[in-house]
Amino acid sequence: MPTLRFTQLPDTVLRLIEKSSGPVIDTETINTGLNSAIAARVQTAQRTLFVKGLPLDHPRVRTQQREADLGPHLKGIGPALHWHIQEDGWSLLGFEYVPGHHADFAPASLDLPALTATMTRLAALPTPPLELKSMAHRLRTYVDDPADLTWFAGNRLLHTEWNPHNILITSHGALLVDWGWASTGAPWIDPALWLLWLIAHGHTPQQAETAAAAHPAWKDAPPQGLNALARAQQRLWDSIAAQSPDDWANPMQQAATAWHQHLQTQS
Repeated sequence: MPTLRFTQLPDTVLRLIEKSSGPVIDTETINTGLNSAIAARVQTAQRTLFVKGLPLDHPRVRTQQREADLGPHLKGIGPALHWHIQEDGWSLLGFEYVPGHHADFAPASLDLPALTATMTRLAALPTPPLELKSMAHRLRTYVDDPADLTWFAGNRLLHTEWNPHNILITSHGALLVDWGWASTGAPWIDPALWLLWLIAHGHTPQQAETAAAAHPAWKDAPPQGLNALARAQQRLWDSIAAQSPDDWANPMQQAATAWHQHLQTQS
């Protein structure tokens, strides 16, 4: 479920920002995204920040801790993290503000090569020494046969949440944001999850697979593993769509179904 977004920064939040970055000159609420109570561009005397935050008692506050832990390991992959505050009832992250636009996933989009390049750099990063959930653990309730989970095993750092709002296209390339669901697993999983979003934004399954094939790990994706992931993703998105009162999950449910059916025709 989306988190209620503050349209103005509470005084407590402003004080915490000023404690870390000096006097606040201007703020602008950012409306995209679903998971933060605070999302704003904040201009201070020293720099411009993107600040996101959740109340400390929010059930997803652990995802912000995960982003804070990962921040030092993502140079060149995501915006720089300047600070993480947990105080006065708030968990706040202060990132470098980077001008840009969210990725366009349409079939003819010029943003796709930049994203593929960043995904490739991510796949080459050393896996940070952090406790992250594995994809096998995350998908354990969406498989009939526990043996399917062995296909997802691996120690590569995965972003996993390829909503176009999580990709910032800048003058220097693509940056990845919102690392709250970062996990470990087989390196081909990220391009496989990305292709579902491509299908949801107008690609055919074949076109989406062609785009995913530009990722160097795709050539190592086992057909049995892809089929297992497609089955699990269809069940996951069926569940999300059934529980969501909004329409945002329906295109993803349809995309997961389309990819699963496509793979079945290839078997």
